[in-house]
Amino acid sequence: MVGRPLPFGRGEFQRAQLDREQCAGQEDRRLKESLMEISSLPHVDEHTQFVAADAHAVWQSVGEVLDRSFSEGRLAGYARLVGCPDRTAAGPRPLAKGSAYPGFHVQSAAPGRELVLVGRHYFSTYALVFRLDRAGPGRTRLRAETRARFPGPFGTLYRLLVIGTGGHALSVRRLLATVRRSAEDVG
Repeated sequence: MVGRPLPFGRGEFQRAQLDREQCAGQEDRRLKESLMEISSLPHVDEHTQFVAADAHAVWQSVGEVLDRSFSEGRLAGYARLVGCPDRTAAGPRPLAKGSAYPGFHVQSAAPGRELVLVGRHYFSTYALVFRLDRAGPGRTRLRAETRARFPGPFGTLYRLLVIGTGGHALSVRRLLATVRRSAEDVG
């Protein structure tokens, strides 16, 4: 019974549902109007790994690690729970515009240089941008920048749970370390 208030809580559930719907609607409009201008989202953090492999090997590893990490069933359930439009891994491989993971879709992909993942749900609109820069012969600097907006009181609470606890930073650092190991094993 989506949208129907529970018979308790003096309307809190109904107000929360309305807040989420309004936030999601506002974010939908913003996404369509701006084609998800990444720079308009507030900066959250950036993490870096130096990889002893060329950009081509790192790029391949980014795709493989994202496929393994983001395609598990738990993430699809979570994406459904928080209202993400992208709920399954889909689209072209290797990664290209139109590829998707639970919670994300590829806005742009420049092989060996940059991968832009964007997404939204009830509590946030966000982007995860992977950038690959040459760092010397056979070395690549891999960066992951997160940008996100957390509208309303539920967005604030969600930010506290995800960003404030350090869980997001830990997950991104682990992801980058996994990419580094994978690329260095190949390279």
